[in-house]
Amino acid sequence: MTAKRTPIWQSIAASLTEDITEGRYEPGAKLPTEAELSARFGVNRHTVRHALKSMSNNGLVHSRRGAGVFVAQVPTDYAIGKRVRYHRNLKQAGRLPGKEILHLETRTADTREARALGLAEGAQVHVYDGLSLADSQPIAVFRSVFPAGRFPALTEQLGRLRSVTAALKEHGIHDYTRASTRLSARRASATQALHLRITEGDPVLRSVGVNVDTNQTPIEFGTTWFAGDRVTLTLSDERSQAGDVPKDS
Repeated sequence: MTAKRTPIWQSIAASLTEDITEGRYEPGAKLPTEAELSARFGVNRHTVRHALKSMSNNGLVHSRRGAGVFVAQVPTDYAIGKRVRYHRNLKQAGRLPGKEILHLETRTADTREARALGLAEGAQVHVYDGLSLADSQPIAVFRSVFPAGRFPALTEQLGRLRSVTAALKEHGIHDYTRASTRLSARRASATQALHLRITEGDPVLRSVGVNVDTNQTPIEFGTTWFAGDRVTLTLSDERSQAGDVPKDS
């Protein structure tokens, strides 16, 4: 009796699944192209495509139009709470937090920034653009705006300390909380997609919030764009120390 042969596409899917399980391709990593996989396994692209579709149906990979096929990531649970403590929040989710400073500048506040921070027209603000990471994978880009008059040395402190919390402490701010948060769905711009390693037009979750000091005076106006497939935003008890804008420790 002739043994039943395993379809080639199943064998390819099993081999690639083993590669992922063994850590050869980490979550978020791009798999080789169809042409490269065809050469590796000695088959045509149709067979490779069949294997990748099976893996996609099983939630192991996902494709991005024009970008390729990527290993699926387990979304990071990100609690939206009263206090803004990014590093603590990620560690509670079992992830290794990180961040990159993209740009620091001081300029005149635009109308929206001035209104959110309660500033007069023409007031100066410090602007902090950054990238938030979880397990070395980008999960969000953000922009934080602070009143320059109140925190004159903040850009220098942010560059040196790389922590909003630590920089604010040098100005006597030992606690600050979230006064308001607005969440909405958007599509990634070209620059956001570049930083997040996604495709332009992919879904992102935008969080817009205002943080206040213990006197309820606005000290930060922040906007964060989360990669839609990498973060699950959850509501947390206001007594929690977790927050919702990924910037600091």
